[in-house]
Amino acid sequence: MTTTAATFTFTVALLLLLLAAAPNAAKGNSFTVELIHRDSTRSPLSSHPDLSKPQRVRNAAARSLDRARFLERRLGLSSPMDAEAPVTADSGAYLVHVSLGTPAFPIVAIADTGSDVIWTQCEPCAGCYSQTSPMFDPKSSTTYREISCSSETCTSLTDEGASCSSDADDVCHYQVTYGDGSNTSGDMATETLTLDSTAGRKVALPKTIFGCSHAGGGTFSPNASGIVGLGGGAASLVSQLGSTTGGKFSYCLASFGDDKPSTLTFGQSAAVSGGVSTPLLTDPRNPTFYFLRLDAISVGTKKIAFTAGGSGGGSSGGNIIIDSGTTLTIVPKGVLSELADAVSSQVSGGTPVQVQGLDTCFEVEDSGSFQAPTLTMHFDGGADVELKTGNTFVEAEENVVCLAFAGSASLAIYGNVAQQNFRVGYDLKGETLSFEPADCTAGSSA
Repeated sequence: MTTTAATFTFTVALLLLLLAAAPNAAKGNSFTVELIHRDSTRSPLSSHPDLSKPQRVRNAAARSLDRARFLERRLGLSSPMDAEAPVTADSGAYLVHVSLGTPAFPIVAIADTGSDVIWTQCEPCAGCYSQTSPMFDPKSSTTYREISCSSETCTSLTDEGASCSSDADDVCHYQVTYGDGSNTSGDMATETLTLDSTAGRKVALPKTIFGCSHAGGGTFSPNASGIVGLGGGAASLVSQLGSTTGGKFSYCLASFGDDKPSTLTFGQSAAVSGGVSTPLLTDPRNPTFYFLRLDAISVGTKKIAFTAGGSGGGSSGGNIIIDSGTTLTIVPKGVLSELADAVSSQVSGGTPVQVQGLDTCFEVEDSGSFQAPTLTMHFDGGADVELKTGNTFVEAEENVVCLAFAGSASLAIYGNVAQQNFRVGYDLKGETLSFEPADCTAGSSA
């Protein structure tokens, strides 16, 4: 079955499943939930909450290169970035608290724009990776329903890893293998997914399709129980909400190191009315990823053309992935070299220093005296996004700042430091992505 046909069939089946869910999904079809940065002191993935901000920055920077390798392999691109280096399947940057089942069972999952399938580890799970928190037991829920092998839903989920075995149980199974060999497999099912909105109400999403994992292993963190896929594929939470939320979602990411939560909004309230917009591009061969077209980067008055061969955009025409899970912005090595030279020639109040794993660093005696040029990202359609110093530099050591960019030969990624303190709005029906400057520590009551 072709990807287009499978997606259409899945959409029809999914609409039937969600008809009863729509009235309960959210009053006014909008709701907002909190996102917790994995390096926040509030994060269960923060194994050392006493780490300084610079130490957390360096950890996040290392994960950026790790995640770039992970996404390269997902896209089938050759990776010159040390092919033998390890990659981790749960390298996303933000966590979301959700509940599954009736009664509601709380889990902590990675919210990932680079994944589609929603999954969590389930009892019994003899072959699973070690998990510190209790696992979801489907037998304890009155709303858990396995998806039949003979159903249209199972047939149309083949592109998402669904399959039928020769077993007589007639249960639709799934298996997802990530770029590093980490994997999860189990039963495809429907269940009530509940989220806590920032308005203080429960948002129940009945009959959400998810993977109930009974086997898996690899590099998953023991402090996270699974993944909530926010990609463009048919099985992601975004796609499953579909017409209920008008194909709109947005996020507002607080500054790195700020322990106030970021927010993720679905529905009409996610629409970004101000700011600038650029076409949101997708490749039918890789529907998970959201591509943009970046034409150039200006450093002050110097404009650098952006060329990214082999970016994985395929027929979409895109040349850079926008991804909430990657910390640094990844650009072609030639572009990074020009960018670094232009920044270095226009910086004042800083002395160049070397920091392992980061590029273009400066020792700053007085933060008030450090002056850096304005960087402007020129996206297709005339969408010029002006970045502040906090979007272009990160604190790598005490009194040392480094450019929040890294180089790659095969993949370009617009990372989350560049997106901080912007409302980033995705309109999947209108096929546009919008940026609007915002104070993302202010939260939302939607």
